[in-house]
Amino acid sequence: MNNNIKKMARTGFVAKGVVYGIIGVLTFKAAFDMGGQKAGQMQVLEFLEKQTFGNILLILIAIGLACYAAWRFVQSVKDPENIGDDSKGKAKRVAFFFSGLLYLGFGVLAALKAFGSGGGSSGSSGSAQNSSFLASETGLWIIGIVGAGIIIAGIFQFVKAYKNDYQKKFNLSSLDDQKKRESIEKTAKFGLSARGVILLIIGYFAIQAAIDSNPSEIKSTREAFSFIQESAYGPWLMGLVAAGLVAYAIYMFLMAKYRRFNG
Repeated sequence: MNNNIKKMARTGFVAKGVVYGIIGVLTFKAAFDMGGQKAGQMQVLEFLEKQTFGNILLILIAIGLACYAAWRFVQSVKDPENIGDDSKGKAKRVAFFFSGLLYLGFGVLAALKAFGSGGGSSGSSGSAQNSSFLASETGLWIIGIVGAGIIIAGIFQFVKAYKNDYQKKFNLSSLDDQKKRESIEKTAKFGLSARGVILLIIGYFAIQAAIDSNPSEIKSTREAFSFIQESAYGPWLMGLVAAGLVAYAIYMFLMAKYRRFNG
């Protein structure tokens, strides 16, 4: 595989890790009244914007997310690792394509915010049109299908964690230290599981929104944390999942360093 593609993918993993790390840290602090806030992707952009050289940080994260999106598009279209054209392979490649669209959109938002165009309203007419479309029969079907896809992705996180599928992508044989290998494996399991929890909650509410014909019931990552917080032992559970997202961030950083590329 072309070295430039590998570098692009590794850059993308780092950017994705930064996003999840900030979400996890901010939410963990909020869970135990240490400052912070329940966070999702938009709160990450707001956090970066407030830092010293915030615009530069936003541009860097935008570039990194664009790299991740490009890697997903390459996986989807070029199939450099020979995932294949059978039903399973096609499903994975379609998922990669939509993942690329999602992170590309997030990267564009980061860039717009860096250049002062991401904080204003896009106009009430545009919002009304979007809401009207989502409330239509077609829009509700799309919400339901997307919700089902998110739930499947959430389940896949658990499957990947507990069947150790992620190990196929790591070049852990280069590590002589057994304890270090075990630490990487535990971090990956914890991180993937926490992300799975968040995806299951978001997917559930998307399907519920479609069933109730009420797009306003759609939840973001931040609102998923609010849902966890409202449950029994809410702050502790929220803190646990938030810590898991920090572990997922570390998993992404490990992917950037140890990812093995086939093909």
